[in-house]
This record gives sequence, structure tokens and C-alpha cells, in this order.
Amino acid sequence: MFDKLESIKDRYDELTNKIADPEVISDSDLWQKLVKEHASIEEVVLKYEEYKKTLDVIDEDKSMLNEKLDSDFKEMVESEINELEGKKTKLEEDIKVLLIPKDPNDEKNVIVEIRGGAGGEEAALFAADLYRMYSMYAEAKRWKVEVMNSNQTDLGGFKEIVFSVEGKGAYSRLKYESGVHRVQRVPETEAGGRIHTSTATVAVLPEAKAVDIEIKPDDIKVDVFRSSGHGGQSVNTTDSAVRITHLPTGIVITCQDERSQLKNKDRAMKYLRAKLYDIAREEQTESRAENRKLQVGTGDRSERIRTYNYPQGRVSDHRINLTLYKLNAILDGDLDELIDALTIADQTEKLEEEVS
Repeated sequence: MFDKLESIKDRYDELTNKIADPEVISDSDLWQKLVKEHASIEEVVLKYEEYKKTLDVIDEDKSMLNEKLDSDFKEMVESEINELEGKKTKLEEDIKVLLIPKDPNDEKNVIVEIRGGAGGEEAALFAADLYRMYSMYAEAKRWKVEVMNSNQTDLGGFKEIVFSVEGKGAYSRLKYESGVHRVQRVPETEAGGRIHTSTATVAVLPEAKAVDIEIKPDDIKVDVFRSSGHGGQSVNTTDSAVRITHLPTGIVITCQDERSQLKNKDRAMKYLRAKLYDIAREEQTESRAENRKLQVGTGDRSERIRTYNYPQGRVSDHRINLTLYKLNAILDGDLDELIDALTIADQTEKLEEEVS
């Protein structure tokens, strides 16, 4: 680990000199690239320097104990050594976490797909509850949410809703939400009062830029049509809705929530890029994830990840065996405790992989 840290420190020093070089500064693209790399390793370098200083002070204090000291001063030195040993252990743990390879998508915006699964109308209502939950979480984080496409039912549920979330670190926080979410409750549509189990599927896609995914004009077919609301009624008198078909993969993207055809096309292309980027990313992830045990961060959409049990007021995440009896708070967007626990589990798993 320390050889790796010394190598990172050498690179950091090299970058510090380069970004101050007038020749490099004159090349805007290169300078920005080096500044970004410099910033990405700065935290681990600063922690490492603090760690080395702590070791030096511990050595100095221990050497003082070999001298003749009065009892009060000796006790003070021993106390400081104990305190510094605790700090040293904490810094070691922090450095290990910082050395875990970072997900390059963590700082990206996301596109979230929620689809009602098993359970008919009740599944669609649950999909609406999940959309509200994520919207409230995003609002608390001061992130921007925009609906890209939706298919609403007569009772206010969603057969499908697709929306973007723009904000720093959106993917790093929401990436663990991909999978099958299960709800156990008495449906509004159930007169007999029996508890039903329904599901909805969530997919969280990192937003991809044009430089990440190239889409050739000849590979897409663009259709425009009149947008419609739930029940099939027209909600627009112009052909503003856009359907893009990606011919090589057969992926079809529809966006109709904007009144502008141009805005709908822009959103559809953004959505398509994210889908294609996600397919390429999944292919890489599958080859790397064969030995993962929890697969917390892989976003397997066929996996049942969480249950929301209304009668017991609990939410259980099955990947990490965590149950919280705060259903209402979680549905109101209080997701940090869940997401923090998933993040720690994922980091722990990756640390074990690094060691093994």
C-alpha cells in the first residue's frame, strides 16, 4: 500500500509543477485534464502526508519515553501516544477507502426509469410512490428533476416514468437503487382489505455525453407524432412527441412531455445515449463481477433488492440484510441512511477484493 501511496505522491508533485508551467497553461485542454487529475488524487495525498506526520510524532514521543522524565510528564506523553495511535488507525482506514478505484460515473447526472411490474394498477401506484420518493430526495439535495416521458394510469399511477436528475454526485448516491422494489400493503383497489405484494423495477443510468457514445445519423430513425395523456386523449395539437429507434440495437425511445418537438428530440437523444452507454458498461461490469458476493453496486435489474412493508412500517434491503422501521420517512425521501449503508457495504467488498 505504501509503495502505491509514494507513487501517487510523486505523480501529484509532478502534476503540481506541470499545471504551473506557462506552456501547459497555454494549452487549455491539456491544462484542464491535468488539473482534473491533480484534484482527483489530492485528498489521498493530503491524508498520506498527515499519516506520515502522525508517525513522526509517535516516534518522537516514544523516543522521549526512553529519557528520564518525571511521572506527570511521562503520563502526558503516554496519553498523547495513545491518542495518536488511534488517529493513525483512523487515517489508515480512510486511506484504504480513498485507494479503492473510483467509479468514473459517480459525479454524473442520471436518467431514472421506473416501471410498474407485477400487480397491475397497484404496481403502477407503487411506481408513482417511488417517483415521489426520489423526487423528494433530489429536492433535499438541491438537484434538478425533469420528467422525460411518462405513461400515467387513470388512478394516478405510472406504468412507466422516465426522468433525469441533475446534480453533483447524483449517480454516486442513486446507483444502488437499480433493481426490483417490492411493496406489501392493502391496495387502494382492494375492497377486501387483503395484503397484496406488487413490484416495480428501477433502473438508474449515468448520463452519457456525445463524446462517450457516438450515434451515427444513419443508425437512427426519427418519428414525430401527437403526444397523448393517460386514457389516450390528446394533450397537444401539434406533432411534438418524438420516437427514436436505434436500428442496430432495436432500442426505441419516446419523449413527449415537452411541448417543443426540438426539446423532446434532445431529451430522447440524451436518453438513447444513456441506454447505449449503460449496455457497454454492463458488458464490462459482468466480466469483472463474477467473483463479487453482494454485487451491491452492479445494478442487476432482475434482483429483488428491497421490500416496503406497510403493515409493519418497515423497509428491508435484502442485499445487506438491513431493516429500518421508518417507512414513512423513507417514502418522503429520507434515503441517506439506506444509501450510506449500501455505500459502506460496497466499499468493504471492494477493499476485500483489493486485499485478496
